[in-house]
Amino acid sequence: MKPSVLMTGAYGGMGRATAKRLKDSGFRVFALDKTVGTEEEDILPIEADLTDESSVARAFEQVSSLTDTLFAVIHFAGIYCLDSLVEIDSAAFERIFKINLGGVFLVNKIFLPLLRDGSRIVITTSELAPLDPLPFTGLYAVTKSALDNYAYSLRMELQLRGIAVSVLRAGAVTTGMLGDSTEALDRFCCKTTLYTCHAERFQRIVNRIEARSIAPERIAEAVRRILRKRTPRFAYSINRNPLLLMLNLLPQCLQFWIMKQVLAQKHEKRKPEGAHPSNR
Repeated sequence: MKPSVLMTGAYGGMGRATAKRLKDSGFRVFALDKTVGTEEEDILPIEADLTDESSVARAFEQVSSLTDTLFAVIHFAGIYCLDSLVEIDSAAFERIFKINLGGVFLVNKIFLPLLRDGSRIVITTSELAPLDPLPFTGLYAVTKSALDNYAYSLRMELQLRGIAVSVLRAGAVTTGMLGDSTEALDRFCCKTTLYTCHAERFQRIVNRIEARSIAPERIAEAVRRILRKRTPRFAYSINRNPLLLMLNLLPQCLQFWIMKQVLAQKHEKRKPEGAHPSNR
């Protein structure tokens, strides 16, 4: 019988590519997402809202009626946020934590009875997770850092039950989320009243960083390899940006100074109207 895996965010770019890769590698995939597609051979759609505990519980009942064991739980579900920490709407602030961190917590807690000695949990965080947060992506980075630390603690606990927990720290990937990040940045540049010039400069930086994106199939292959490892490591990184890595190696005071120089608005000194050069 084929080993079964549960995957959240299964109908996003990374999820779709990974579901197909794992199916071709001999797995049966329970594809969990808020909006799902049609059933395929060895890819079974499971509709669920990860912010609703009762919805995740119903998904568990559906999956447990078809299998009593999951070889792996793979997390791709998440949302991107780009905003100012002092301008973001309170509801949006709470929502990103509820999805990026709370959804992973609910799925792992509720589906734990299906995991056995030798099972795996793979959580997609971000290349930003172990780094110092940047301006305007700060909230997204904070949720991913929290997720990374959650995963570390979870591995400490679940190793006692023979379950390995790993994080996949991915850089820019060519998916719908990459388009979402561009749109989020455009919206921020239009709406911000505090950082207009700064946001435009930051947008140019982000565009250069995201130009180095990789295909979601690279992520799919990375997940397949993690599942095949006899003893998976805790952290796997793919397509991390060298400029971000170099920036993070610097003392924090220097990081602050560099970002201020890069983003700060230059105010030109203008002479008052009617003023004349001094003859002195």
